[in-house]
Amino acid sequence: METNKDIQSKIDKVLGTVDGINEVKVSPFFKDKAMQRLFTEKEEQNTVWSWFTPKMQLATLVCVVLLNVMAFSQLSSSSYNDNVGDFAETFGLSTDTETETILFN
Repeated sequence: METNKDIQSKIDKVLGTVDGINEVKVSPFFKDKAMQRLFTEKEEQNTVWSWFTPKMQLATLVCVVLLNVMAFSQLSSSSYNDNVGDFAETFGLSTDTETETILFN
């Protein structure tokens, strides 16, 4: 039965603390100050990308498209065999008969 008294005293102690809660005194302009701080922080975050305006985005898009068109035209103008031949010559993988005869002479 002692545990029941102990539990009852703890419950009474917790309920007694609820009676001690009072209304909080807040400045009448607290809400305005808090809202102003929230909105100024959002504006600071947007200043990071402020230089990337729609005009700049359009110019970047045009440059990327032109670069892709130029790369595609270069890709279609050169043949696959030429590219493989250049690669083989660069890394010494070509099997030219003239080169082999010069080495053995």
